[in-house]
Amino acid sequence: MVRTVGSHGPKTMEAIRKAGLKLIHEHGYEAMTLRQLAAEVGVQVGSLYNHISTKQDLLFDLIKAHMDDLLAELEVRLAGIDGPVERLKAFCAFHVAYHILRKREVFIGYSELRSLDPNHYEEIVGLRRQYERRLTAILEEGRQQGLFQVGDNAVAAYGILAMLTGVCTWFRPNGRLTREQVAEIYSDMVLRGLVPPDQLPASSPLR
Repeated sequence: MVRTVGSHGPKTMEAIRKAGLKLIHEHGYEAMTLRQLAAEVGVQVGSLYNHISTKQDLLFDLIKAHMDDLLAELEVRLAGIDGPVERLKAFCAFHVAYHILRKREVFIGYSELRSLDPNHYEEIVGLRRQYERRLTAILEEGRQQGLFQVGDNAVAAYGILAMLTGVCTWFRPNGRLTREQVAEIYSDMVLRGLVPPDQLPASSPLR
């Protein structure tokens, strides 16, 4: 493979991240070697150490970047949206769209969490809990306003996240439904499970 131009610059680090994402997704973290990574990028194995210290550091970098993006983009998506019902709908739509568009990052973030060393593991779990708390806060707001029937906010949040994240396993871009349609269907199912029927407006599509 041709050597990457500017192998000591940020372009090479980005190429390493992209190659690492691809190879870990295809082969798994344990099976991927630095020799494979170097060949994919187009540099000598020794040159990788100009950019990453270890394979473990690369894995942590990939998962942390995914979590940082997830949290930052959620904040942007929820900004300016008032009311727990609308915020929950926006959360569901965002989660589905992000997980469809970033399937590799999501897959590695879940499947390779076990491969992180203890310190890295705790940091990533902390970021995951931040994301979960954004959803539980919406559920609690809706419960306090009498809009949602929720027995336990944490359990409800875990159930919702598991259902929404499952879209990664079956959605195909050239399939029958667009991601926007799928997000609407998921949001509909979530809200039907939380909002008492007699509290839905007569014009609501959930009726």
